[in-house]
Amino acid sequence: MAYYPGEKSEKRIDHNTLKSLVTSIFKKCDMSHNHAKTVSESLINADLRGIHSHGIIRVPEYVKKLREDGVNPKSNPVIISKFGGAIRVNGKNSMGQIGSKFSMMEAIKAANKNGISFVSLEGSNHCGTLDWYTLMASKKNLIGIAGTNALPTMAPWGGKDKIVGLNPISISFPGIKNHDLVIDTALGQTSHGKIRIYSQKNEKIPDGWAFNSNGLPTIDPNEAINGLIQPIGGFKGIGLAMMVGMLSTLLSNAQYGNNSGNMIDGAKPGADGQFFIAININAFIDLETYESKISTIIKEFKASSIADGFKQVYLPGEIENELMNKNLESGIPINNKSIKDLKSTMEQLNLKPSLIATLIN
Repeated sequence: MAYYPGEKSEKRIDHNTLKSLVTSIFKKCDMSHNHAKTVSESLINADLRGIHSHGIIRVPEYVKKLREDGVNPKSNPVIISKFGGAIRVNGKNSMGQIGSKFSMMEAIKAANKNGISFVSLEGSNHCGTLDWYTLMASKKNLIGIAGTNALPTMAPWGGKDKIVGLNPISISFPGIKNHDLVIDTALGQTSHGKIRIYSQKNEKIPDGWAFNSNGLPTIDPNEAINGLIQPIGGFKGIGLAMMVGMLSTLLSNAQYGNNSGNMIDGAKPGADGQFFIAININAFIDLETYESKISTIIKEFKASSIADGFKQVYLPGEIENELMNKNLESGIPINNKSIKDLKSTMEQLNLKPSLIATLIN
């Protein structure tokens, strides 16, 4: 679920205003306008869909990557090899969104030609939310799948050393006449970014999200940041996380696990890997048949009787769609800490005051 506490009292900022501001910040880090816009769109899309853990909270971190930590603001991804629908891309240590968008576009083109495609991306960095990429495919009437490695924040089941990443995966099915069905989930009970949001708001995290550094359950977000994230489904979540991490890294020169960095020293620039799959529905069945089947699935799902304590059942991605519609109309809710961090980042970059900047005062 994408709901956070305290949003009703937070300042709301128009998404286009916020996008222009964030784009100007990344341009100040020597990114081209198009690349800065791409990264900005990824972050604003996350905030619009209520996934604030991957929204503008990442701006100071990304600026540090570009200015101090060795990520190349001017790099462009390149195709290393292509064999039918099997494509290997090197992001050339660009921001993760740059190589990832390029890779999904290549996956879509290859699937339209070959029926199905798999693109491995190396030389990458943190790429934001994965649904941004899979929805690119489903909007073209393709099934989209994407996964990424992540810095280790979980322990092997029964252990307490940070060895396994949350390693998120996203899958998106085109709804045709309905909203696309999409899931974007880390394979831990939460993401590190969500815990940071709760810490910013001085709110306790839900029980079952994390362990402290001694491997004991905690609801203190600051203990959780220094501790371990709990996997979904116990040992099953650890196994799935390993598989997604390996799909993201073993078919290229990307690095797995602690070889990609750690939560103390940070990520190693250009060590991340992602994978992108596109499936051409027309290569299997005609779209009319597919639309009939998925409409039946949706109707059956939504016709479910409602359990006590619930208002309705939500399809995968439905809550995020509702939040996006609301935030497009009313503005994106931004907490005071994030606004303060944006202002501080602008000051560091010597960005001159402008109409855009005054709107977040």
